[in-house]
Amino acid sequence: MTGSRTPERRSSLAGRLARLGFTAAARAERLLLDAERGGFAPGDDLLDALGGTADPDLALHGLLRLFEAADAHGVGAELRDALRAEPGTRERLTAVLGVSAALGDHLARHPGHWEVLRDGRDGPAGSPRYDLLAAVGADPTAAEPVASGCGPRALVALRVAYRRRLLALAGRDLIGVADVADVAAELADLAAAALEAGLAVGRAEVPEHRTCRLAVIGMGKCGARELNYVSDVDVVFVAEARDGADEDSALRAATRLASAMMRACSSSTEEGALWEVDAALRPEGKAGPLVRTLASHRAYYGRWAKTWEFQALLKARPVAGDAGLGARYLDAITPIVWDAAEGESFVEDVQAMRRRVEADLNQRTADSERQLKLGPGGLRDVEFAVQLLQLVHGRADGTLRARATLDALADLSRGGYVGRDDAAALASAYRFLRRVEHLVQLHRLRRTHLVPDDEADLRRLGRALGLRTDPVGEFTALWRRHAREVRRIHEKLFYRPLLRAVARLPGEEARLTPEAARARLEALGYADPAGALRHIEALTSGVSRRAAIQRTLLPVMLGWFADAPDPDAGLLGFRQVSDALGTTPWYLRLLRDEVTVAERMAWVLGSSRYATDLLLRAPEAVAMLGSDGDLSPRPAAGLRAELLAAVRRHTEGGSGRAPQGRVEEAAGVVRALRRRELFRVAVADLLGLADVRAVGEALTDIAAGTVEAALLAAVHKIETAAGAPLPTRMAVVAMGRFGGHELGYGSDADVMFVHDPAPGADETAAGRAAHAVAEELRRLLALPAPDPPLEIDPNLRPEGRQGPLVRTLASYAAYYARWSEPWEAQALLRADPLIGDPGLRERFRAVIDPVRWPRDGIGDDAVRQIRRLKARMESERLPRGVDRRLHTKLGPGGLADVEWVVQLLQLRHAHAEPGLRTTRTLDALDAAAAAGLLDAEDAAVLAEAWRLATRIRGAVMLVRGRASDLLPSDHHRERSAVGRVLGYPSPGDLLEDHRRHTRRARAVVDRVFYGAD
Repeated sequence: MTGSRTPERRSSLAGRLARLGFTAAARAERLLLDAERGGFAPGDDLLDALGGTADPDLALHGLLRLFEAADAHGVGAELRDALRAEPGTRERLTAVLGVSAALGDHLARHPGHWEVLRDGRDGPAGSPRYDLLAAVGADPTAAEPVASGCGPRALVALRVAYRRRLLALAGRDLIGVADVADVAAELADLAAAALEAGLAVGRAEVPEHRTCRLAVIGMGKCGARELNYVSDVDVVFVAEARDGADEDSALRAATRLASAMMRACSSSTEEGALWEVDAALRPEGKAGPLVRTLASHRAYYGRWAKTWEFQALLKARPVAGDAGLGARYLDAITPIVWDAAEGESFVEDVQAMRRRVEADLNQRTADSERQLKLGPGGLRDVEFAVQLLQLVHGRADGTLRARATLDALADLSRGGYVGRDDAAALASAYRFLRRVEHLVQLHRLRRTHLVPDDEADLRRLGRALGLRTDPVGEFTALWRRHAREVRRIHEKLFYRPLLRAVARLPGEEARLTPEAARARLEALGYADPAGALRHIEALTSGVSRRAAIQRTLLPVMLGWFADAPDPDAGLLGFRQVSDALGTTPWYLRLLRDEVTVAERMAWVLGSSRYATDLLLRAPEAVAMLGSDGDLSPRPAAGLRAELLAAVRRHTEGGSGRAPQGRVEEAAGVVRALRRRELFRVAVADLLGLADVRAVGEALTDIAAGTVEAALLAAVHKIETAAGAPLPTRMAVVAMGRFGGHELGYGSDADVMFVHDPAPGADETAAGRAAHAVAEELRRLLALPAPDPPLEIDPNLRPEGRQGPLVRTLASYAAYYARWSEPWEAQALLRADPLIGDPGLRERFRAVIDPVRWPRDGIGDDAVRQIRRLKARMESERLPRGVDRRLHTKLGPGGLADVEWVVQLLQLRHAHAEPGLRTTRTLDALDAAAAAGLLDAEDAAVLAEAWRLATRIRGAVMLVRGRASDLLPSDHHRERSAVGRVLGYPSPGDLLEDHRRHTRRARAVVDRVFYGAD
């Protein structure tokens, strides 16, 4: 690793260092050149390793200091050889130096300690207990080890050995070999070993220690084996006199021994201190004796202890001293802990304690938002929620008594006390927050729980977590997202008793003030907590059976609304549906007895304005929510039969009403049936029960059935007015997305009308009758109604708006034979005669098939014309002022891009490839790939982009209740809701996925459609 650099390599070194992540590349270059002149030139492997660290500048500085110290101690050559030949050594050492300035200082003082980071070594030999006892000159095999001395030398040796162990653990932690839970457990074991070594030092200082037995009980994170790198170590001491010893004298000796142990760990030396040993969790706190007998502990907890003290005992574990006495302490105390949870106000006491902690934090510091531990959504939120549920349910369920938070959370999830999704979210957030806490503390080996606000510190944190594109921004977003999720779930688990604050139940006093209830609702995610309280009061107040059932339902429903993208809309919709159906016997009983119905209803109401509006106009559709089968889209034939039967009942029933009244009544029934079916499909979509193809097919079937029913009603009216049968046969040709069986919730129904006069009929009269039917069909479907509209758009017909609304079959044939433009042949690729006379529909297919699938494909001139038309459409049709990258239809890599590629392939090759003779985009893509006309990977890229764009358009309509081709960009809550409906944890994830898909799709379009290299 020594040698010289050429001038060319020197000139490029600073640039390379900058690319590797050095923020002070010029300074780093000078340091490396100085080192080179001193005989050391780092190879490429070492430079790459430095660049892969959290802070390459810090790592380089620490490494050069280590080399200097190692040379002074005669181990420099071995170190350099190891860094050259041992990749693992190189990775661990640079990782530590790039995160921890404090461990870099330790290595500069003790350069030989780098060896604990070498390949093939898990750290120092032996157990932590053996290693640390040996460091203070105690016999690790003795029942009660005694240090060889109690002066400064023993304390320094203890700290050096401790930090050597810490260095080895950090090396495994920072390269991802050790999980955060394993790191925390090893830190607790290392702390227990230090306490044992501290006791050995104390025994050397207190000769009368032989008169007593002393057990050290670890509390808090030490007891739970989830300790931080730098943390107070919470302990409780229990002692007893040895046989024949006076109890008072023994307790005095035990107190001196405990004090000496605490000083051995906490006092400052030339190697610093380990950590504070905190005994404030003992009975009576700092006002009580430091050491008590087991009987005294038992008496105190049995009579005087407060709720928080029992909560603290959840994590109690013997960690040092007399093991037998520690075991007896645990056996005596554990039953008392679980009996305490039977107290009437236990849960309220725990909640009140949590509020006091938060209030105290807010009063003491302006940095509460940066608190990893005590701030909103911090570690304490997870721990309190888990401990409360343990104490509530663990008294009857012995499987819930694990000490460590992650273990307890897993047990609660397995037992059904916490939902699997909530448990997974809490565990993920807890691991992330603990990892960040470890990284923050490792930097200076200082006790802190604050996320730094300095840009360089945040960059180091982000890079240590593997974030490279934008370490500061990505870390901040990730941290805030985890904190929000923790806070939401914590509040959901903690603050259920909202009803008591507003329901005003006879004989029951509210325990929450309205102000506190509003604060809790806001924490749950309600943007208008005052409005939410009004809804809760309206639903639950009174003594009626309805109100009583609502009081049972709402605590759970409120949590489900909070899980939805828009809790306020969910609660409002629930109140409106309940008002509409509240006196209906089956409604509340269904919600009470069928958990699936209530949970699905909460998600639908809190996610989709579109579905909520449909449900409010047909609230009885709630009954569909109980079964996946009831939410499956109806088969087209059965739906069509129901719609046509409804029209016949109203138009042929002889009700005595005028023909116009009868057909409008029939149209109203048809639209009500359509509303029900749209709700069915929307809910299946929101719940993930129907994929994008199934949704498009179902919406197309609903539209086709609706148009056919309207056609039947219109024909009936025209025939009744004329007093004679219609003199022509009629069909409706679905075009665009309608013909492609790819309708969205907000799509128009593009159509063409075709008719064929009956033999012997007057062609002019037949044309007038067909025109009247088409106009009446459009009028019926445009009647004012509280439904999502179904706009009939006939503008894709020959000659567009200038041409006749209805043509004969012969007229279509003549036009396409003589006048058709390439774009019209392209439009016919998605033509599907779905509605009307079966024979006419087939004859129309026979007319258009040679036009859209020309026998010899299309020539180069037609291809160029189609490409020019596409380019003009891209520049002219995109709305002004929008970000084209966010436009799902016309943006690069959007729906239009994919569909034009498919249609060009169809025009060129469908005559030879039967699989391409389809109106469906994805089917045509599959056929093109199967025929070798499109690379399979390109086809997959286009299909995925098309699916995502279609899903986004559908989700926007479901969320907003209004159609849009744009990804929401200026309304955070709306953007978040669309992402949540699509299954993305954050709006940024959706945006990134959309950009990735469209970028890849556009590359395929440029290559395949435009012929670009």
